[in-house]
Amino acid sequence: MLASLIAVATDWLSAHSHIAYFAVFLLAFSESIPIVGVVVPGTAVILALSALVPSGVVKLWPLLMAATTGSIVGDGVSFWLGHRYHRAILGRWPLNRYPELIERSEAFFGRHGDKSVFIARFAPGVRAFVPLLAGMFGMSARRFYAVNIASALVWAPSHILSGVLFGATFRALGAAAKPAAILVVVLVAAGWVLWSLVRWALRRVVPLADAGFTRLRGWAEGRDSRLSRGIGRLLDPAGSEARVLALMLAFLAGAAWVFLGILEDVVNGDPLVLADHAIYRALQDIRTPAADAVMIGITELGDARVVVAVTAVVFVWLAWERAWHTAAFWLVAVAGASALNTVIKVTLHRVRPDELLYSGWSAFSFPSGHSTTNMVLYGFLAVLVARGLRPSLRVPVALAALTLIFLIAVSRLYLGAHWFSDVVGGAAFGSTWLTLLGLFYLRRPAELISSPSLLAAACAALLLAGSANIFQNHTIDVQRYAVQQRAETVVADWQTTGWQRLSAWRVDLTGEAEEPLTFQWAGSPQALQDSLGKDGWTPPVGWSTATATAWLTASGDAAIPVLPSFASGRLPELTLVRPLAVSSASRLVLRLWATDTQLADGTPLWTGSVVEERIRHPLSLITVVSTQPDFNAPRQALAQSLGSASLKPRADTDTSAAWDGRVLLGAEASRTPMP
Repeated sequence: MLASLIAVATDWLSAHSHIAYFAVFLLAFSESIPIVGVVVPGTAVILALSALVPSGVVKLWPLLMAATTGSIVGDGVSFWLGHRYHRAILGRWPLNRYPELIERSEAFFGRHGDKSVFIARFAPGVRAFVPLLAGMFGMSARRFYAVNIASALVWAPSHILSGVLFGATFRALGAAAKPAAILVVVLVAAGWVLWSLVRWALRRVVPLADAGFTRLRGWAEGRDSRLSRGIGRLLDPAGSEARVLALMLAFLAGAAWVFLGILEDVVNGDPLVLADHAIYRALQDIRTPAADAVMIGITELGDARVVVAVTAVVFVWLAWERAWHTAAFWLVAVAGASALNTVIKVTLHRVRPDELLYSGWSAFSFPSGHSTTNMVLYGFLAVLVARGLRPSLRVPVALAALTLIFLIAVSRLYLGAHWFSDVVGGAAFGSTWLTLLGLFYLRRPAELISSPSLLAAACAALLLAGSANIFQNHTIDVQRYAVQQRAETVVADWQTTGWQRLSAWRVDLTGEAEEPLTFQWAGSPQALQDSLGKDGWTPPVGWSTATATAWLTASGDAAIPVLPSFASGRLPELTLVRPLAVSSASRLVLRLWATDTQLADGTPLWTGSVVEERIRHPLSLITVVSTQPDFNAPRQALAQSLGSASLKPRADTDTSAAWDGRVLLGAEASRTPMP
């Protein structure tokens, strides 16, 4: 679906390129408006539109002009608002909802003066507020616009040309461009979700944790016991790191809860395990040689050889600095994480997606050793480095460490070396172990450590050991992590009992069982489409700008496209619809998914579902499509359309009013005649 939507959007923009230029103008404009610039992802969309330049969908110079003009006008409007309303505007909604951001922007402006108008153009967060503050603090219009125009002339090309380079790179991939684009979208979306969760935790969870620890400290102060005295000392606000320790306790509880929850799902085979298979299959379908090479290189940076090299270099450096206490904690952290990870793996004996990737103890899957060990390694390293840096440098160090950890974890998932629950469980376990050790480490006096030197030594070790590992093993690893061709299961007795080997329910990417799979087909999807086409079954309306926006209006029912549905990580190969005669607001929808099963003569087997969708227009404003709970009547309608088909009762499924447990079997007449 994503590839088709990209194609539709590209074709539409080719015919209406002026819309793209106007959109870039508005996005660049909005980036400079307070609050709007914080919420609207203008930079990301501008980069995406710029990536279309190499394909000829949009032109470079109009795009540069739109971005430059929009950024100049946006900063000018923000400057005028500050000059016109002064500080009173900060007390109005919605600006009064962001006092911390305003305070940070004022500090930024006070530190850099008039130069902040130029610098802030490239600084997320404060960018939308600095022009407003420049107007409030009486900066001359002539000087402001000189800096404003100069910064726009640098900002626009830096973003547009970056997008053009990105698009040219994808265009060079040829047929692999679409899968690679889908992978990038998945990575960006996952990173954005992770970053949003971290920001939400810092804004919402941290204040709640502070309030909870304040109550806990009050409880401890009112009692005289060993436990209460220990809690009181831990949460004593006079301690320089009391707040950090308190937050670490909350993080420890959260990480342990996530790990134990995933462990329970793995042991009991809960829906998360079904989601593992769906996500694994979905990612394997979008793999390309170019992306494989990149992901293998990333996963090789997290291999045991590199981990041991970085651990040894950091330990030797700490010993050279005579930071014995820190060196001991460092070894316990990394070695302990690896040892405990192995113990859990051997205890659970969970099989990897591809059993042939590793041997010995490494053949087991849960939790991911790469995720666990690298979380502890680079997480602890970030803590050691950040403690000796000024606050403004701690965030970049933390982001760099998190980015490396995230990419290594994603590479394991992409390459099919681990299940999704293995990777998340490993990260949660590593976070738990790291936080637990950190609680004890931070309670002791800090040893004098030169953070820049430690960071340089660790980066040099990572660069040298990682490069050597990639150079030595990349060719072998390309073969090891190659996409495994799914073995086709041959069913010789499909029409009698073999059909029951196929799944009874559609499982989505979350691992939840959705509607029953009430239809199986032996033959080609095109033959099924030709047969059903004689009885009014047609392909649904395609996705386009007009049909996509139809969901947001109360337009005609025929213009509503069908939403795609995953079944065990696959999108449907064929989708057909047929309006119901009883109501124009209802339709039957047939979806057909591929399976790894075929008949003895090589005929492929497909599994599908047929449901009734009812289209409603609440208050005549929007369109809502709901699936009706009766699955028997739609299946019977499909049977009448097919003519030659048979109904078989499943012996492994409980019947209900919604589904009587029977499955419709159909076959292409030229291949497998039905009895």
